[in-house]
Amino acid sequence: MVDSSRDKNKPFQEAYEGKIDAIKYRISVDKSIISAVDSNGRLLLHWAALGGHDELVQYLLELNPTAANAADDILMTPLILAASAGRLAVVHTLLGKGADVNAKNQEGHSALQYACSKGWREIVEILLNNGADVDISDKRGARPLHRAASLGIIAIVQLLLNDKGIDVNARDVYGNTPLHLSCEENRTEVAKILVQHGANLESLNNDQRTPLDLADVLLQRLLKDMVK
Repeated sequence: MVDSSRDKNKPFQEAYEGKIDAIKYRISVDKSIISAVDSNGRLLLHWAALGGHDELVQYLLELNPTAANAADDILMTPLILAASAGRLAVVHTLLGKGADVNAKNQEGHSALQYACSKGWREIVEILLNNGADVDISDKRGARPLHRAASLGIIAIVQLLLNDKGIDVNARDVYGNTPLHLSCEENRTEVAKILVQHGANLESLNNDQRTPLDLADVLLQRLLKDMVK
């Protein structure tokens, strides 16, 4: 017995694997596949972008330019997927084809937020250079700086802080600033950098706790000495 669901998914698997000749053949036989979606609402373009296959992404965009901003069933766009997976060339192509740099999925996560969480410095840079909102927030109010600070990704923290428009003391829905999170996770170097850029040691979160309240004794002393 033929598994019809497997046959339906095969083109999307081929797109993820970058099998451009197979995709071109399928399209020559049936052009409807260009706009067809899988069970997750994803086009061939979503899978090609996630797989990092820039030549295939360019080919699919030539056939369907508006697909650059297509969203799947959880509002993931090709750009968000490519940024999350560290696909620099694809990110560059999608931005050049009009992809919305500040698009969010259903949790409010953007391409920039994913790139910051994964530590993709070059992608963070290209997103910022193409108009990404450095203070874009998700449904929990977390900004890209919250993510990078919590994870201790120094290179990303420094890059974000180079943007003059950033709010170093932005609060999430729990009232936590990036400094709260870096202290809680004992990210010493990140905490120092944040304080050097004006992070407030006395900011209170919703539990009425300051960043110092969340830091260990050594980090408390270090940060206090910095602001004397």
